[in-house]
Amino acid sequence: MATSLLASLFFSFWALLISPAISLTCSSQKFTKNQVYSNCLDLPSLASYLHFTYDPSNTTLSVAFISTPSKPGGWISWAINPNATGMAGSQALVAYKNSTTGVAVVHTFDISSYSSIVPKDLSFEVPDKTAETRSDGSLAIFATIKVPANLAAKGTINQVWQVGPGVGEGGMLERHDFAAANLRSKGTLDLKNGQSSTNSGGDTTVKKKNIHGILNTVSWGILFPLGAMIARYIRSFESADPAWFYLHVFCQISAYAIGVAGWGTGLKLGSESSGITYSGHRYIGIALFVLATVQIFALFLRPKKDHKLRFYWNIYHHSFGYAILVLGIINVFKGFNILKPEHKWKSAYMIVIIAMGGISLLLEAITWIVVLKRKSRKSTKPYDGYNNAQSNQQPLAM
Repeated sequence: MATSLLASLFFSFWALLISPAISLTCSSQKFTKNQVYSNCLDLPSLASYLHFTYDPSNTTLSVAFISTPSKPGGWISWAINPNATGMAGSQALVAYKNSTTGVAVVHTFDISSYSSIVPKDLSFEVPDKTAETRSDGSLAIFATIKVPANLAAKGTINQVWQVGPGVGEGGMLERHDFAAANLRSKGTLDLKNGQSSTNSGGDTTVKKKNIHGILNTVSWGILFPLGAMIARYIRSFESADPAWFYLHVFCQISAYAIGVAGWGTGLKLGSESSGITYSGHRYIGIALFVLATVQIFALFLRPKKDHKLRFYWNIYHHSFGYAILVLGIINVFKGFNILKPEHKWKSAYMIVIIAMGGISLLLEAITWIVVLKRKSRKSTKPYDGYNNAQSNQQPLAM
């Protein structure tokens, strides 16, 4: 009895594991009108599938594209780009559920650029197009396309597919995510052999974004806070003077150099992504670059400790430093929200920041104990003209 129960649980467990894998392949998908296609492809990103039949005698392509919107009430799209490999310039079929009737509809969009996405007839004929909602919540686009003569002669077309979160007033599409999966959703479709290949354009962009994120996380998010901790806490120990100062300068100059490299990659990405802007992330990045540049140059204008302007220099230096510290960490998290990497990377950075915060609280307590003990010792010494002058120095002022 126990053996049969365990066997039943075992097979049930494996059935649960295997059943999603079986259902998530194009070969297992069925259509309500029992349409049959010569080829089907499990597309490499966004859990999307393409069924198609190409008739070379009349250059007609029949397709069924299946995908799931990124949010309920969102949209899906399959497109042909006659001249390039990306979304800009593509001729798209877009499906979504009508908010009034709840029925799936499909419209054509001529995406001349990222800033101009409007319903419009395509540059080639689409004699038939329909859409349907499937039982699993996904949407399907069915269309018959007259392939342009130049593409038919090549035997291949550039395909692009995408999913989005919602549809606004007048059928305006809400912007889709720009995560790695969204950027990889393009490739070349071989009409004759029924195969699809992806190009490296999306992967190249993803690599640039990853480099941008790593550089800025290390600089603004880790090295700058570390340099501030050294200046704030290590300097209170007399034995650490002047080593703390050189460590502080090394951290901040290294952070600035890496940060400028990250800022430069951000400018490059922006120039290559016309119509895509992240205003908050961008403006904070510019502010960080300006503040950090002023801080670095201020190193060469640093007055001596006994100079009458040193007090005001300290105020400026500390103010700019803390502003960079706060803005840098905020912008790193904004970057995580834009790039959407695996959750473990954001978690790892949060652990680093929490650890640095905890160490700072501990060092803050130790620093105050050291400072108070030092002041207590100096106050018990007899006046000799020297100690009294030294006691007026602030151990935590730069």
